[in-house]
Amino acid sequence: MAERSFKAEVEHLRLGSGDTFTGEGILAITKALLECGVGYVGGYQGAPISHLMDVLSDAQEVLGELGVRFEASASEAAAAAMLAASVHYPIRGAVTFKGSVGVNVASDALANLSSSGITGGALIIVGEDYGEGSSIMQERSHAFAMKSQFWLLDPRPNLPSIVKSVEQGFELSEASNTPVMLMVRIRSCHVTGSFDTRDNVRPPLTVRDALSEPRRDFARVVLPPMSFAHEQDKIKTRWPAAEKFIVENKLNEQFGPAEFPVGIVLQGGMYNSVIRALQRLGLADIHGNTDVPLYVLNVTYPLVQDEFLAFCEGKDSVLVVEEGQPEFIEQGLSTILYRAGSPVLIHGKGLLPMAGEYTGQVMLDGIAGFLKQAAPEILPGRVVAPNYEMPTMPDISKTVPIRPPSFCTGCPERPIFAAMKLVEQELGEHQITGDIGCHLFACLPPFEIGGSTMGYGLGPASNAAFDGGGEKRAVSFIGDGGFWHNGLSSSIGNMVFNKSDSVAVVVDNYYSAATGGQDILSSRADNATKATNNPISNALKGVGVNWVRQVDRTYDVTKMRDVMREALTTDHDGPKVIVASSECMLNRQRREKPLRNMAVNEGRRVEVPRFGVDEDVCTGDHACIRLSGCPSLSLKKLDDPLRDDPVASIDQSCVGCGNCGEVADAAVLCPSFYRADVVHNPGGFERWRAKMGQRLIGWLQTRRAGTRLDFSGA
Repeated sequence: MAERSFKAEVEHLRLGSGDTFTGEGILAITKALLECGVGYVGGYQGAPISHLMDVLSDAQEVLGELGVRFEASASEAAAAAMLAASVHYPIRGAVTFKGSVGVNVASDALANLSSSGITGGALIIVGEDYGEGSSIMQERSHAFAMKSQFWLLDPRPNLPSIVKSVEQGFELSEASNTPVMLMVRIRSCHVTGSFDTRDNVRPPLTVRDALSEPRRDFARVVLPPMSFAHEQDKIKTRWPAAEKFIVENKLNEQFGPAEFPVGIVLQGGMYNSVIRALQRLGLADIHGNTDVPLYVLNVTYPLVQDEFLAFCEGKDSVLVVEEGQPEFIEQGLSTILYRAGSPVLIHGKGLLPMAGEYTGQVMLDGIAGFLKQAAPEILPGRVVAPNYEMPTMPDISKTVPIRPPSFCTGCPERPIFAAMKLVEQELGEHQITGDIGCHLFACLPPFEIGGSTMGYGLGPASNAAFDGGGEKRAVSFIGDGGFWHNGLSSSIGNMVFNKSDSVAVVVDNYYSAATGGQDILSSRADNATKATNNPISNALKGVGVNWVRQVDRTYDVTKMRDVMREALTTDHDGPKVIVASSECMLNRQRREKPLRNMAVNEGRRVEVPRFGVDEDVCTGDHACIRLSGCPSLSLKKLDDPLRDDPVASIDQSCVGCGNCGEVADAAVLCPSFYRADVVHNPGGFERWRAKMGQRLIGWLQTRRAGTRLDFSGA
């Protein structure tokens, strides 16, 4: 199994009535699902919702006791398709995946689900990966809710509100026969806190029970003429039912005085930032009591017209705090005011930036600017003084250096790209594309290999335009996670079908490493609940790839170089695929370090390989660094006045993978690298030999020192 245990988190799922849960927001959602009687859960891992999938994957015993079906889906589309179980059966189902990229992949299934409508509650938990902590392109999931007309929740970022939104999401879904998307931002997923737990609830109708009494309804099939009726049902029945539930159950919240000349409308997820800005302006306290009225949209779609107009009564201006672009909410609220003939002025983008994360400083400046313009009399005198400057966050860019993302120390993917650089030195530069995953770091220095990425599993497909029989073959990289997610059909199958002559390299590190180290079909370890040990090479041959090369140790840079050269120069006509396999070093260390430390503590003999650089041999050329880039390989300034250039040096983070030495050998660099085995708990003979060796070395050093000329007294 993947080399991580979530035993402690799984135990939190057993908490019942009278207990208190303490932890992260995403884990609170996991517990809330069981309290709400969920019948099945699926999803695809990825920040910031990975822990939800990881914990449920390790909680098979707990789920089995409740009759809950869990599936680690092959993709977001497969997860969303699971929700079909709630179309005909009154079973609550939930799926989860990462932000807009996940919704992109799942959009077809979600659109069909929303068209047909559902009987049981259907909840889509989306980890909104937007802002400065994001790892993807900057887009919002809001547009998908509007396009397919399923309701969108954006709860206030505290555990009680997040947990409550899970229950309300299911209830809203059932009341309106519409799937509901629960959006949790990066900070909501990782915010810590506590909430009072309830007993877990076994679903009234489990998926196993439903199998014995199959149901079908011709009217829910998404085909003409039913699909035309679905659209009318959305507008005439489901939408009014949703608005009625939102108002009656007060899903949206209002804080502050009832009568005031101005107000702020905000997404629920922005509540903490708004309150903090008001605190800094002296208009709110640490408990959230505010002098400025707030209309908190825990439901950001649909917008409830009557509720919003009631909030605007008696006000001259309102500020809309909506992070990201386009400004869907501001446009919708502006339309409501216009159609109602309201004189209330609406502010938003302009005072607040159109794009980018609304950090604390951005929020402070925007709200202060709005109040200075619309209601300066409510601000403290110092704030409206002509020469007053708003407090700013300190600039740490000059003290904290930029640190671009990179491969981990000892990563087995680094030698693959070192080999590619060596091949390009021989054959010239090639057209290279990357894919989503750790290997995408190769586009950065020192490798600078690959310059585009179009989606998970689409690395080879994104090179299809260059497969026109040119002088050089195009090269593409794809990870094992992307291979099983989408790559086998959309990339490899596409190459076979179109008789591609290009080269694809499958970077196989045994896990879906970029999403947290989860097991996949080709993982080497046994997994009690999943089918592993399915070789990628077999799948390639099964879809028609006849030229396949398997490399089982990527640290052998010479072999990697030779195989890549062969792929680029062979006369074989058709797709050429290299499967480059070595275990993810991070997961390997997670497994081996505890065992090694245990052995050392028990007094057993343990050898730990370490590498170093001989300072006397190193020339200071630094070609090893340019071909490796390992974080443990750095520079060291010598005290020798005759040597100005720093030499290479290996620090204490070295894991002994040997890549630096392999690169030096393959590239015919200087032989300055050496290996030293650190022996813990050595035997008596080893200790005696080490002592004798130290004495001999000391004697030789003293003897050599005695032959040197001494100019100290000159």
